[in-house]
Amino acid sequence: MGRERLGAGRRFASRALPDRTSIMNVVIVESPAKAKTINKYLGSEFQVLASYGHVRDLPSKDGSVQPDDDFAMTWDVDTKSRKRINDIAAAVKGADRLILATDPDREGEAISWHLLEVLRDKKALKDVAIERVVFNAITKRAVLDAMAQPRTIDQELVDAYLARRALDYLVGFTLSPVLWRKLPGARSAGRVQSVALRLICERESEIEAFRPREYWTVAAQLATPEQKSFEARLYSLNGKKLGKFDLNDEASALAAVKAIEAGTYTVAELEQKPQKRNPAPPFTTSTLQQEASRKLGFSASKTMQTAQRLYEGIDIAGETVGLITYMRTDGISITQEALTQTRSVIGTEFGDKYLPDAPRYYKNKAKNAQEAHEAIRPTSLARLPKSLKNLSADQFRLYELIWKRTVASQMESAVFERTTADLARPDGQVILRATGQVMVFDGFLTLYMEGQDDEPEEEDGRRLPALAKGMATALTTVTPTQHFTEPPPRFTEATLVKRLEELGIGRPSTYASILSVLQDRSYVRLEEKRFFPEDKGRLVTAFLESFFKRYIQYDFTANLEEELDHISAGDVEWKDVLRRFWLDFTASVAETADLRVSQVLDTLNEILGPVVFPTRDDGSDPRKCLACEAGELSLKVGRYGAFIGCSNYPECNYTRQFTESDTDNAALKAGPKVLGQHPDNGLDVTLRSGRFGPYLQLGEAEDGEKPKRSGLPEGIAPDDMTFELAVKLLSLPRTIGTHPETGKEMTAALGRYGPYIKHGGIYANLESYEDIFTVGINRAVTLIAEKQAQRRGGKVLRELGAHPETERPVELMEGKYGPYIKYGRTNATLPKGEEVDAVTLERALELIEAKAGSKKSSTKKAAAKKKTAKKATAKKATAKKTTTKKKTAAKKTTRSKKASGDEAPSDPPSTADAD
Repeated sequence: MGRERLGAGRRFASRALPDRTSIMNVVIVESPAKAKTINKYLGSEFQVLASYGHVRDLPSKDGSVQPDDDFAMTWDVDTKSRKRINDIAAAVKGADRLILATDPDREGEAISWHLLEVLRDKKALKDVAIERVVFNAITKRAVLDAMAQPRTIDQELVDAYLARRALDYLVGFTLSPVLWRKLPGARSAGRVQSVALRLICERESEIEAFRPREYWTVAAQLATPEQKSFEARLYSLNGKKLGKFDLNDEASALAAVKAIEAGTYTVAELEQKPQKRNPAPPFTTSTLQQEASRKLGFSASKTMQTAQRLYEGIDIAGETVGLITYMRTDGISITQEALTQTRSVIGTEFGDKYLPDAPRYYKNKAKNAQEAHEAIRPTSLARLPKSLKNLSADQFRLYELIWKRTVASQMESAVFERTTADLARPDGQVILRATGQVMVFDGFLTLYMEGQDDEPEEEDGRRLPALAKGMATALTTVTPTQHFTEPPPRFTEATLVKRLEELGIGRPSTYASILSVLQDRSYVRLEEKRFFPEDKGRLVTAFLESFFKRYIQYDFTANLEEELDHISAGDVEWKDVLRRFWLDFTASVAETADLRVSQVLDTLNEILGPVVFPTRDDGSDPRKCLACEAGELSLKVGRYGAFIGCSNYPECNYTRQFTESDTDNAALKAGPKVLGQHPDNGLDVTLRSGRFGPYLQLGEAEDGEKPKRSGLPEGIAPDDMTFELAVKLLSLPRTIGTHPETGKEMTAALGRYGPYIKHGGIYANLESYEDIFTVGINRAVTLIAEKQAQRRGGKVLRELGAHPETERPVELMEGKYGPYIKYGRTNATLPKGEEVDAVTLERALELIEAKAGSKKSSTKKAAAKKKTAKKATAKKATAKKTTTKKKTAAKKTTRSKKASGDEAPSDPPSTADAD
């Protein structure tokens, strides 16, 4: 179909959808929001339907990929997708064409392939022409151009998807059971996630092994003949250039100060040269995630969710328009049309002096970059951020960031003049160096400066006064400063994504999910935007490094990613890659079959020794038990994960947490610390150390009854615990009073999740532990009322709009277990990790539809179950009736035998007989 027919379709874009029989073209996209927008572009001859992502996947059970059957794969269609597939099949059966318009990447190609396979199985494709189209932006022009240039399914891309999916499945379902058996408490291991976890754990080990090193710098303040002051630092002493650690103590620094003060200084060398700083290229997926993290504080998942919304379209003047190009890409080039548009904006908004003579063209330096698509850019550079009034705050900030980066990438370089001046004593034994730079032209920096990760500020950013060779200067003050080296910084989301990209591990579509999975499995935690490995994560990494080292090596994982790229390029057959991998992998797994848990723990004890048993200040054996002084501490695993225990168990029941140091609160390790005697009963109030941390105890166990205990409030360290506070904590729960309406008692206490108020079955959180002892009746009643309101329906966070079919309100609510969507009687939970601010009406409708489908499925299952139960009951009743009749007959027979003088049977009729 040419442009003429498409044009005819566009003329009817505003009309209502015609009867089913008149639809000649069915278009499939992933999301309903995208479907709605594209349907407006194409008009009444097209019906655009959403697949809602993948329509089928490998079932989460063993045997879904069968290496012994040439890697045959079993696919499963879930309940939610089944209805959508039926709707699509019904639409396609009467159509002329099926146009697959899923996303322009490997996953998008796979979605189209899956859909075709399912429709073929349903025999829905008879006499239907099948076409595949891709567009990099959801704009009218991009969509119509794509429709005019259809192609077939790219089988090489599909093969690459199949290989990746099979690899991930085989690693997960082969390695995870080994973890469960050999390392209790571990959850699972993934092919790429395990490598990312290794990066985080290795960085933590570097930080723990780091020992700060002292060094000093000496700075001098000097003045020109015009009395203009500037700073210079000691560069050379006694004719030798100083290294970083040459001044390593106060004595050497003070000696250097005296040497500086003993002379006068003239400008011996002066160098002034211009320097240029070029702009960064437009965004790829990873650089967008990095910059959004640095500048906006967005997580990787929030960045992608917000970008997805900008890509799919925002309502502008009554028309839904995609604002940015496709956001999963590692390409850094943009089209010639976009270049021309960008240069026009620069000239108009900033002036010709900011416009280079020729456009800038960028080449990707990232390892394994495919550059299959454009960089991420606005679909129209002329659409300035300030013109977009109806974006949410997050959408606006991300769009502005993308717009600025794209425009800045085509602007003139910034120009600086860098000055380096060496000031020498007459004998040349002391040289001071002053550096500085002056911005001559701001260039692209007038609009955008790329963020930096964990890099020190430049010391040459200061401006120097006019200096000339041979100029005499006056020394005013000399100041020595002590410094200590710092450990390498923990990874942020931005720096971890950057490192993965540098290593060639992962792809644009995988970075956000990698970070989410690590947190979901509780292998790492994110605090103050930094990744900290959890005990569980360190154990898993140590286990994999010991027994599956090859499979978490950076080069091996990167090379495997490269092989997947070769598959997508058609250079290698996908099953050959799987065969090579599987042969070696199964051999490695087989080697662990005979390992005992004790052997694994012995190995981990050695590997994690420096972490688990750090050197003690007194030089004693770090593995010696401080409680009994006879046993040896070692790593153990239990139902709830790893901990440290004594070899003298059960005589010595000393335990501590995996990452807790034995030297921390050493007094507690040797036994309870008595804080005083309770004023009411004279029992000892003690501070103790348990497996789950320090706690308070009143007295000792008597007659098998546990003594009263209390945890320590958050923020209170054992060393800060006072006798007075301990007595108050052990007195809990505290009675606040009687609720004026219900007449029930209200109490305040400290629980596992912090301080709270209890009233019947209602628990309301308090802000701090001090509130436990001060909260009054009025405040308690208010908190309980708020909690009850949340229970009844939750708090309305935002009105999302009206449902397009019923006009009933759709609301974003805050509930007891997190945010959810409310529509009538339907409550749809917001998926974990999905940002509240990014939720739109379109996204809410997707969740509502998915929930409704789930409800229908549950209702059908319940009805089927009820029907089965009813049959079983009837069958049971019939059996019971039969049994009763037989038993009655048996009784009659017995009576008859007794009457004739025969003995009664010693055993009752068997179950078999009765049946």
